[in-house]
Amino acid sequence: MTQTRNFLGIPVEGDYTTPSTRVAQRPIEELQPVLQAVLDDPTIVEFGWHQYTPYFNDGEPCEFSVYGLWVRTDADRDVDDLYDLEADNREHPSLGRRPYRWETREYLPYEGPDEARYDRVQDLRGAIEGGAFENVLMEAFGDHASVTVRREGIDVEFYEHD
Repeated sequence: MTQTRNFLGIPVEGDYTTPSTRVAQRPIEELQPVLQAVLDDPTIVEFGWHQYTPYFNDGEPCEFSVYGLWVRTDADRDVDDLYDLEADNREHPSLGRRPYRWETREYLPYEGPDEARYDRVQDLRGAIEGGAFENVLMEAFGDHASVTVRREGIDVEFYEHD
């Protein structure tokens, strides 16, 4: 789009691509307590996510994002099964669930063993996948990464994706 713009009082003319409307970024200090609340839970063994810039996005800009937070508790047998639990699912075999009623667009009461634990994990999901910490996560773990967090340390592997 051609438009006249101003930069420090100096007119700018020519083609200008509107920047992304991405979420304002927050500092790592605001992520730490949300992450620590999940790490401090003795029943949570590990958790992780994928982060990458897509190679193609149907003509839309290819922008870095974080996807698919998963959690493994001491009651879960196989972490590979947890990768299928996408953000919209909001169910977990040992954390419980909060069903969503599409007809009325409302969440139903929590079903499971520990609602506070479930809420802490959902808070982490919102922080990790919500976009506000993308710069922090990109700097810490890089692009095209599969991140696994345990109390003893964090593993980062190259993430293959389409």
